Amino acid sequence: MATAPTARRHRLAVLAALMLAAFTFNTTENLPIGLLELISADMRVSLSAVGYLVTAYGLTVAAVSLPLAQATRSVPRRHVLTVLLAALVLSSLVSALGSGYWLLMIARLVTALAQALFWAVMGPVAVGLFPPAVRGRVIGVLSVAGSLALVLGVPLGTWLGQQSAWQFPLVVLAVLGLVSLVTIAVLLPTSRPEEGHAAYGSAPDGRRFAVVLVTTALSVTGAFAGYTYLVRFLGEVSGFSDTSVSALLMVSGLAGVAGVALAGPLLDRCPRGTLAVPVATQGAGMLGLYSFGTAPAGAVACLALLGGSLGPVFMATQNQMLRFAPGRTEIALAANSGAYNAGVAGGALLGGLILPAWDVRATFLVGGLLTAAAFAVLLVERMLPDVEKGRPAGSGRSAGATWA
Repeated sequence: MATAPTARRHRLAVLAALMLAAFTFNTTENLPIGLLELISADMRVSLSAVGYLVTAYGLTVAAVSLPLAQATRSVPRRHVLTVLLAALVLSSLVSALGSGYWLLMIARLVTALAQALFWAVMGPVAVGLFPPAVRGRVIGVLSVAGSLALVLGVPLGTWLGQQSAWQFPLVVLAVLGLVSLVTIAVLLPTSRPEEGHAAYGSAPDGRRFAVVLVTTALSVTGAFAGYTYLVRFLGEVSGFSDTSVSALLMVSGLAGVAGVALAGPLLDRCPRGTLAVPVATQGAGMLGLYSFGTAPAGAVACLALLGGSLGPVFMATQNQMLRFAPGRTEIALAANSGAYNAGVAGGALLGGLILPAWDVRATFLVGGLLTAAAFAVLLVERMLPDVEKGRPAGSGRSAGATWA
């Protein structure tokens, strides 16, 4: 039986492994954005075809998140996470070592299947390792890791691809996934997923749950309608050179990490504000890029606003799912992940349709208007009356007991 200091070290190691896995999954999902031109040239396909790698990824996650969460709701989370990370490692290697557009597409769909369930189970597992009082802070830490995918993962992956070949970053991601896999397989206890305080929402409310889902879908669709084609926007509209794009993606990612770091400690105290403010900031950034993106200085400022909002929006909606889940939290998080990735897919598809019909600037205009609609939905949520609390947040045996 582990001593208390050893148990704490194990919990922190598992949390670090989950953070690394979140970073790896997020980088894998978004890496085609930075490698758009390289993949297009190497495989002799259009830019829109490479954009559809993002679309297909998001559609898969959106379609299977809830079914997979339902099918595995009684399976110990150590087993689930080990299988998911093994799928990430193998599919990344296939993407790197294979050849042909359709093999790359299939490998990414396998990764998408793994990510669909990962986002549903990661939050309850991580939150369940620590006391309920620090729930928001744990979600904030996980979100920092996810946001680092944009500040480190995608820019560094883009740079590595430019220096060698676009396949090399995928090999690096496979190695990172393997590190997470081994850590979780060895250190995460085997316990029933319905045990612990994180298994159920702390303030169940089906109406607010639905509002958060709609907000997620609208805001993410708006974001990715433009963000998927950001590299092209920065080159064609803002006039930046190819060598500057990686640095600009770094600016966006740094803003995202800063936004998550600032909002994370406020999740427990100001859950509504930590969602409404980044949604409004995202809208301002997208509409600002449409209006002022032709000037390099204006583009950088608005890109920082946009980047600073993407991570906090996802972090805040995840936190709200843990609050308002009308049933098991992993089912609620699966629904939110489905809505998020439906937004990724819908946004990339919408941008791909707008691109040949108008121009790349129009993708940011449409995206900004959709984000404004998401903010309007949040205003409606504030007018909803409270409902009586349902199942207590602390229901079930503490997950931390398995460490003692």
